[in-house]
Amino acid sequence: MKVILTHEVSNLGTAGDVVDVKAGYARNFLFPRGLATAWTKGGQKQVDSISKARETRSVKTLEEAQSIKGNLESKSVRVAAHAGESGRLFGAVSTADIAEAVKVAGGPELDRRKIEVPTPIKATGTHQALVRLHPDVQATLTLEVVAG
Repeated sequence: MKVILTHEVSNLGTAGDVVDVKAGYARNFLFPRGLATAWTKGGQKQVDSISKARETRSVKTLEEAQSIKGNLESKSVRVAAHAGESGRLFGAVSTADIAEAVKVAGGPELDRRKIEVPTPIKATGTHQALVRLHPDVQATLTLEVVAG
């Protein structure tokens, strides 16, 4: 099934891309979350407008993304979470928690969907997260999870 992505989706593409996915994935994941629309001949105009807007934004934001990357990688972000005596968390640290901690630490406001955590963070200590700032720029964020 051909769909037009309206937002960036990990391992699939960026906004404006026309991709071929299984019907169930589109129906159950992409469409309900507003990440894609069904491809039609009339939808090609939408693809053109999205890609044109992305091109104008990407030129401006490449330098900005590089500076944000340097800012994020130079500091450690502290995330407070409820933990037991052994350091095991009650639940896990979400990408929304990470985005809020970056904002509190004086960093830029990040979209939680642009933050990727390779394995769920379920213990206190130092962890890594990947932040997709631009299609060409990714920053590695150092997280210090503490009991709080």
